[in-house]
Amino acid sequence: MTVILIVEDDEELLNLYVEILEINKFDVQRAINGEEAISKYKQIHPDLVVMDGILPKIDGYEAFSQIIEFDKNAKVVIVTGYSEFNARNKLALEQGLISVIAKPIGVDELLNLAKRYCERSGDKNLTSNPNLERSIS
Repeated sequence: MTVILIVEDDEELLNLYVEILEINKFDVQRAINGEEAISKYKQIHPDLVVMDGILPKIDGYEAFSQIIEFDKNAKVVIVTGYSEFNARNKLALEQGLISVIAKPIGVDELLNLAKRYCERSGDKNLTSNPNLERSIS
């Protein structure tokens, strides 16, 4: 089964991301800090991790480093308010981060990431929900 791990310390944003993905038929797990993200990654081996860069306990960049050390093929996206050309972002991209996305992430962008990195052959229910997109946009 395809699983997406959302890591966000802002509870409203976390719930919004989860709701968007679940309405679009994705199996979603959640974590609220980098420490929990690393632990959950090791337990569930998600197909995609969408993680805030600034998190309590262990920030998203350190969590990414530990995840990629554990699994060189991990697909991780960091969502941040910092420029993609920020030194930490550049280093993470060199280490295998698949993308840095500016905050806030839009509905279309989140769904496109999920579909791109969590392809499920034969699943006809992966179309986005236009009513949801209109209500959140």
